[in-house]
Order: sequence, then C-alpha cells, then structure tokens
Amino acid sequence: MTETIRGDVLHAIPPDELDDEDLSPELRALADSRHVLVIRKGGHPSMLDLVWAFVRRDPIEAVTVVTDRPAEEDEEVTLTVEETDMPGVYVAADAREQTASDDG
Repeated sequence: MTETIRGDVLHAIPPDELDDEDLSPELRALADSRHVLVIRKGGHPSMLDLVWAFVRRDPIEAVTVVTDRPAEEDEEVTLTVEETDMPGVYVAADAREQTASDDG
C-alpha cells in the first residue's frame, strides 16, 4: 500500500557514498545504487511544534526513504512511498517501479 510522505531531508546519502555509511545489510541491499534520505515527517516544525512535541513526549518522527530522486539536506520533499519489512524504512514508488522492471 502506498502513502505520501512530506518532510524535510535531515540527511541525504548519494549512491556513490553508500559504502561510506554505517547502513544495515538489509538497507544497503535495498538501496543498491539509489539515494537514501532520512526525512523528518511533516516538514520543518516551528519552535512551538518542537516544544509541544517535547512536552507531550511525542518525538517528531524521522523515516528512511530509498529513492531514485536526489535531494539536498534541508530540502522539503513530497514522495509517494511503500513500506518495507524494516520498521521506519520506505521505498519511493519510482524506485519500486525500477526494481520491478529490472526483474522482468
């Protein structure tokens, strides 16, 4: 099932730097030659949002997305994604379509 995630890119790993990062073997295999983005869901929170999240003890959620689309840190992105078996890890629909076409 797909969903749309909108958020700020906290960390962007281009394909040529995947080997330099401490990624789990599962995530590394999933990423292959794609971009890995760590995204703060919901966009850039205001100071009030940050304080309110702290008071409620409800942290602002960060997720990892594997995508073909490059992005820069602090960029706001909107991606259609599919959940993977790994908690908090998603694959962008564009990356999923390429994987399916590579298999055929």
